[in-house]
Amino acid sequence: MKKIIIAACLLAVSVSVFAQSGTNSPYSQFGLGLLSDQSTGFNRGMNGVGFGFHDHNQVNVKNPASYSALDSLTFIFDAAVGFQVTNFNENGIKKNAKNADFEYAVGAFRAARHVGVAFGVLPYSNVGYNYSNTANVNAFNSTQSVNPTYSNTYSGDGGAHEVFVGVGWQPVKNFSFGANAGYLWGDIDRSVVNSYSDSYVNTLSKYYKMKVKGYRLTFGAQYTLPLGNKDAVTLGVVYEPGHKTHTDPECLVVSSNSQTSVNDTASYTIKNGISLPDRFGAGLMWSHLNRLKIGFDYQLEKWGSIGMPQYQVINNVASYSLVGGTMKDRSRFTLGGDYCRGERYRSLFSRIHYRAGLSYVPSYQTINGVDGPKEVSASVGFGIPIINTYNNRSILNITASWINRSATNLIKENTFMFTLGLTFNERWFAKFKVE
Repeated sequence: MKKIIIAACLLAVSVSVFAQSGTNSPYSQFGLGLLSDQSTGFNRGMNGVGFGFHDHNQVNVKNPASYSALDSLTFIFDAAVGFQVTNFNENGIKKNAKNADFEYAVGAFRAARHVGVAFGVLPYSNVGYNYSNTANVNAFNSTQSVNPTYSNTYSGDGGAHEVFVGVGWQPVKNFSFGANAGYLWGDIDRSVVNSYSDSYVNTLSKYYKMKVKGYRLTFGAQYTLPLGNKDAVTLGVVYEPGHKTHTDPECLVVSSNSQTSVNDTASYTIKNGISLPDRFGAGLMWSHLNRLKIGFDYQLEKWGSIGMPQYQVINNVASYSLVGGTMKDRSRFTLGGDYCRGERYRSLFSRIHYRAGLSYVPSYQTINGVDGPKEVSASVGFGIPIINTYNNRSILNITASWINRSATNLIKENTFMFTLGLTFNERWFAKFKVE
């Protein structure tokens, strides 16, 4: 009971830490921001692959069916922090940005025979950017007078996060299913300020705010097919039903006159204006001697059918409403693997988990009528066992990853990320012999 209380306290601390943003990307100004690949250190070393994976001493939140594989008499608590450096390149102009963020915190334990329970807090999306552009008001420069200019400043901050609890059950040999029930929360704030060098021209500011709140349900299943005595293949599937959330996006439009100090303000709200899409996922994992595991995942999120809030002025009539066509269905392809010679070997190098993975996400955003960035990423990781007289079941998970986002005539991003996580694994209820 004491360990459960400690885990709950750690989880509460994690929830409060999640209030910060973990990105500097201008692409996070669209939709709900940059979507996170919800995974733990176990998956991140393989670049997020996991629909077909299950492990006795790691929490695989990618598929709740995997919880049924957890060891008995054990409690797992897994948390990680991330550090990243991003290089931005636009028309030969380069800029760097740095970020540090608390990534996730999850726990899991065996509740009954073939029944595992997991809980935790995970990022869902991140918003963080601040940039501006300046240009001449007139198409052609005047040689007779000072050329007036205008400036647009874009900024945003926040994100959405999820706290969840899940259960996985294996009713018959080689088949398991499970479900996660989660709650989304978070604040996303964006602004666009249009100002002019001519003080007689009004400054137009638009402030967008949404308090994200809603539930998530994720269902998963896994089936393992033995291939002789040495090999096995596991098929994993997940499904998340889409639905409207209780999120009311707001837009505040302020026209300011510096000469008269008079502000004209218009406020707009869309009731239940944010929806989550249907999500489908399927993956295969091949295991050889339980040492080498290679998996492939495909995920589809139906964002194309969802309208996003947008402020528009058409025929001098302003409106704030849901507009379709700003996003397309989002696909993600991931290939990754894990190798460990054996956890019972004396040699440290034989007990280390060696991981690597690749993924590709085609463009799913539409920016000013053109396709947004496609995403290519790669990762390498290590699961290093912690060996001491007190505990030899815990694992230090280290992951280095590279993410590239690029699109024609748009900003190119290269992000290098380092994730450091600890999977604390302690035996529960074991009887110790006292001499």
